[in-house]
Amino acid sequence: MPAAPLPLPSTPLPIVGAPMAGGVSTPELVAAVSNAGGLGMLAAGYLTPDQLAADIAATRALTDAPFGVNLFVPEQLTPDEAALARYGAQLGPDFARFGIDIPTPGWKDTDFWREKIAMLAEDPLPVVSFTFGLPSEGEERLLHALGTALIGTATTEREARACVAAGMDAIVLQGTEAGGHRATHRVSAEPEDTPLDDLLAAVRPLTHLPLIAAGGVTSRSRVRSLLDAGASLVQIGTALVRTPESGAPQLYKDALALRTGTVLTRAFTGRYARALRNRFTDAHSATAPALYPQVGQLTGPLRKAAAAAGDEENLHLWAGTGHAHARTTPAAAAKCLMSICPRNWGGASVRDCPRSGGVGIVGVGFSWL
Repeated sequence: MPAAPLPLPSTPLPIVGAPMAGGVSTPELVAAVSNAGGLGMLAAGYLTPDQLAADIAATRALTDAPFGVNLFVPEQLTPDEAALARYGAQLGPDFARFGIDIPTPGWKDTDFWREKIAMLAEDPLPVVSFTFGLPSEGEERLLHALGTALIGTATTEREARACVAAGMDAIVLQGTEAGGHRATHRVSAEPEDTPLDDLLAAVRPLTHLPLIAAGGVTSRSRVRSLLDAGASLVQIGTALVRTPESGAPQLYKDALALRTGTVLTRAFTGRYARALRNRFTDAHSATAPALYPQVGQLTGPLRKAAAAAGDEENLHLWAGTGHAHARTTPAAAAKCLMSICPRNWGGASVRDCPRSGGVGIVGVGFSWL
């Protein structure tokens, strides 16, 4: 690991847009965040290397400001064909309802981890963040040698300690309020129901690294309270989903404003994720196996069919607890950043913040797929 943590890019506003995979964090959204004075983050999850390269190029064409990339860390699971088959059989009526065949998931890494690391080593970016685990020592050294700042993600004190030991330059602390996937380092882990404030209070004394407080943040007052509690950075994710620059389907955007109630569920992907409660979560949360990304591969055709049919009762509608406050107005990404920035920030750079590592609003791997 480096002798000292590498700094995150200094930005006019203390705000970074969440990397939301599956098409939500478009190059337009990432560039809008950076052009507004924040730090945009592309989501590499579920993209092929060529698709990621195209998104990076498109974002560079839209902004000269710094931005980063978020990677999903793969975990090699022991194949459990029986558990997957049982869940597939339970989903049989759902497949029949849409008139589609049940797919056959694979057991190898389908997210091109090694290829993406190689790409980011050949064409470095200022920041790379990690969700679902941490890079190897060799990968950490490779990216650090190129001047890339690395951000780990933790849902518990133990995972935060692992981020420190792995040489991360900052840590996302994901409270239970966060939308999308819980970033546990193991697929099988049962996520702790720890509120963000409690997680921040537990981890802040353990390290001098910048801590990114993530989960359910949609207001200026909440940002300020987290900064006052010792956070170095704060996440905004769900609040950007309804913006024009977001690639989220309109059905999803509308549901954030119209539906109430969120649940943690493995039903859609095999990993726990916070979503708006609907028929699918009620029917399948109790029986979905802890198999990721295999369950996601299994339900993928169902979710695509539901989206095409405008059927939100069978759709994965990732949402943080503050989803009702997500904004939708022209140029909303920039306005959202300005509205959530503390009033007394005064245009100072990230490095001007008295907290260690500066202040910003950063997102973890929040995926639509």
